Amino acid sequence: MALTDLGDAGWRATRKVLTVPSTAGVPEPETLLLPGRGQTVHVDVGPRHAPPIILLHSVACTGLLTWYPALDRLSQHYRVVVFDQRWHGGGIRSTELKLTDCAEDVIAVADALGIDEFTVGGYSMGGMVSQLVAHTHADRLRGLVLCSTASNFHRGIRQRLALDAFGLTLRQLREQARISLSQEPPPHHQARLEDHRWALEEFRATSPWAIATALEEIGKFDSDEWLYRIKVPTSVVVTTRDRFIAPNHQRSLAKRIPNASSYEIPAGHTACVFKADQFVPALMAACTSVHAR
Repeated sequence: MALTDLGDAGWRATRKVLTVPSTAGVPEPETLLLPGRGQTVHVDVGPRHAPPIILLHSVACTGLLTWYPALDRLSQHYRVVVFDQRWHGGGIRSTELKLTDCAEDVIAVADALGIDEFTVGGYSMGGMVSQLVAHTHADRLRGLVLCSTASNFHRGIRQRLALDAFGLTLRQLREQARISLSQEPPPHHQARLEDHRWALEEFRATSPWAIATALEEIGKFDSDEWLYRIKVPTSVVVTTRDRFIAPNHQRSLAKRIPNASSYEIPAGHTACVFKADQFVPALMAACTSVHAR
């Protein structure tokens, strides 16, 4: 049955899970060559004289899909760089995916853009990569902003269930999106449909194999042995309804980094997009705190 037969109510109901912020004005990514490493795609917005922030995206996403709702606000105060990490979207195609290599890619991006010192911000997997950057390249950082992330997954059944559940959720979202976007909306919902289509294309830009490999690598991550040695100003955004990374694990991360500030929002792991009205103000406060210290 076509959605035109269902009417407005039916069309809205089928997209309840896919409500996304407007994509109007989202910049087109450009290719960036990283000598000796490969190439990725990136956006670089905001005043060139403003403090730079390099943002790292979540697993299964692209840089823009994770961060586009925040770009407008952030770029009023900062030079904002977003790029696709290895095996994701238009990121580097390498023989293997290691978070340590992802951390070195961050430095390569900064070097390619002529950025000496910067703040690094990471969401989920990007937060783990950001911790590695703070551990290995503290001399390059002005600050650290960690969102919806943790120092590790506790090994064992709980970890496996969390990773499996997240993988299942991603597959379900792909299928719901495929069905929903194959149908024609009422004319006055056309703009929303274009937002959904853009988000779906970004989501599809990372293969299921890459997602599975990234989830396996995330499962190995553990920063507990050196987390307390991070000295750069740090803020942590905690998603308190998160079913992928337990809120208590996120809070523990904030407590174990010296003098870290934390900001909590009542949202789940996809808050960066689906609860952007809550996430973006918390992100702005976290960035302001880091740069004030």
